[in-house]
Amino acid sequence: HVQLVESGGGSVQAGGSLRLSCAFDAYTPANVRMVWFRQAPGKEREGVASLASDGSSIYANSLKGRFTVSKDNAKNTLYLQMNSLQPEDTYKYICAADVWVTDHDALVPAGYNFWGRGTQVTVS
Repeated sequence: HVQLVESGGGSVQAGGSLRLSCAFDAYTPANVRMVWFRQAPGKEREGVASLASDGSSIYANSLKGRFTVSKDNAKNTLYLQMNSLQPEDTYKYICAADVWVTDHDALVPAGYNFWGRGTQVTVS
């Protein structure tokens, strides 16, 4: 069982930046794929960025260049650096993880069984 706890959300003006964190426990398998999704009320989750255990990343096409996913294994933390934020980036951002998720399904919510509760980002 993988436990995930997000932090770092908040309110920011358009053009600003935020860095989200997702803390995972020390028992998380080494071959886990970790991912950021985002979700608006009443809407489905959409994939933002995924990081595989080999360090390779996959981004939603619309977010490439503005968002960067990274991980610090020593701190058991996944990050999402978000730059040039716009009001349309206002969502709850949710961290997820699982093993055996292929590149093809990296940004598909159904492939993940372990989820955090999310952190709200509001851009005005």
